[in-house]
Amino acid sequence: MSNFQLPDGPKTHPWIQTFHWLKNPLGYMEECAKSYGDIFTLRVGPLFKPQVFISNPQGIQQIFTTDPKQLDSGASAGSGAPLLGPNSLLSLEGKTHQRQRKLLTPQFHGERMLNYGELISDITQQVTSKWQIGNTFPVLSSMQEISFQVILKAVFGLKDGERYEKLKENLIAILNPKRPFLRLMMIMFPFLQRDLGAWSPWGKYLKLRQQLDNLIYAEIHERQSQPDPSRTDILSLMMAARDEAGEAMTDVELRDELMTLLVAGHETTASSLAFALYWVHSQPNVYEKLLAELYSLGEVPDQNAIFKLPYLNAVCSETLRLYPVAMLGLNRLVKSPLEISGYKFEPGTIVIPCIYLTHHREDLYPDSQQFKPERFLERQFSPSEYLPFGGGNRRCIGLAFALFEMKLVLANVLSNWQMELAENEPVKPIRKGFLLGPGGGVKMIVKGKRLQNQPVLQTSVVNS
Repeated sequence: MSNFQLPDGPKTHPWIQTFHWLKNPLGYMEECAKSYGDIFTLRVGPLFKPQVFISNPQGIQQIFTTDPKQLDSGASAGSGAPLLGPNSLLSLEGKTHQRQRKLLTPQFHGERMLNYGELISDITQQVTSKWQIGNTFPVLSSMQEISFQVILKAVFGLKDGERYEKLKENLIAILNPKRPFLRLMMIMFPFLQRDLGAWSPWGKYLKLRQQLDNLIYAEIHERQSQPDPSRTDILSLMMAARDEAGEAMTDVELRDELMTLLVAGHETTASSLAFALYWVHSQPNVYEKLLAELYSLGEVPDQNAIFKLPYLNAVCSETLRLYPVAMLGLNRLVKSPLEISGYKFEPGTIVIPCIYLTHHREDLYPDSQQFKPERFLERQFSPSEYLPFGGGNRRCIGLAFALFEMKLVLANVLSNWQMELAENEPVKPIRKGFLLGPGGGVKMIVKGKRLQNQPVLQTSVVNS
């Protein structure tokens, strides 16, 4: 059938396209959108197959609503990563994906999620209590420490101790490699994944992964031998979950989903929080409005009240719009002939919802490079116009948890600390593996604790 067609795109060699994509992804996508419009084709590694980038809301809506039998993500579309394993929600397809999603989704919603509020607030206060007045530091490192502890304590349910410290040490080593570009290249190009012994880059990676696996399996086996029905951490809830046939998740499934939650939930939340603190402190009017809203709750607001604050929600939404930590939604593989935005795609074509470009459409977001939380108070955006957590059957299951954590941490930090930016230079996003993060880590100066006569935000305990 010759009526299949690909949208236009750069004519340069795939290696050159890959180089630009790795070096300056946002600039390269913006350039392509200017030249070719809101649907274009790139050929970037590892196989240099054509990949169609779509930032047209109608096209994205079609991607999100097409039957997964015809268009789906998963390992065959190139989603997932060696660290996550074949049973990760990102790698699975079809019925197995549906089953895992059903088992996992309830653990992140409603009252269950609110139970973690006190833990998130305690961790935030514990990490920020180490800040010293007059110190200049990259706030990203503190946000990483907070999100890391939230995951180890709320998701894994670990208490401070030897296993907690070992797991933390291994995870930091594997998630923050000394040579991130080399790690990215190894993950993108499987031919570089060669174990040449403990000193080779891939050998080191495999050794770290094995150590991590040993710790995770030790934790799972300990829980199985000493069941405690009173535990409310996400691992315990996952272990107790049963599918329609009454089957529990296997140890390997539990391990792969834990790694997915960890990788998807750690750096993303930390970077979004650092960006939010940057924007709030770079715009005095936003800062004042937000503080006034936080103080309007009185001295002991509960987590639910914080979660529902309209201006805090708008600030978080605008942060995730302007520099979404995930630039792209998950790849989708065309499984049977499909037409999107006037183009007919043959099976085997990869289509990608482009989150960053969609969030910068001037027809949706005028002055799209400006930070304006008010946009989210003035109108509602559809799931194909605003999609920081992806969409369709691949929408991030941790969405509500991530927003809850982001709002609680921001509320705690802003209500208890006076800070200012240490540099006048604008903070720009840089590539961190497959994600975006704030270049320089957002350097801030701690000016002081809030005055005692100002209301200090605390969180009340929510009954489980």
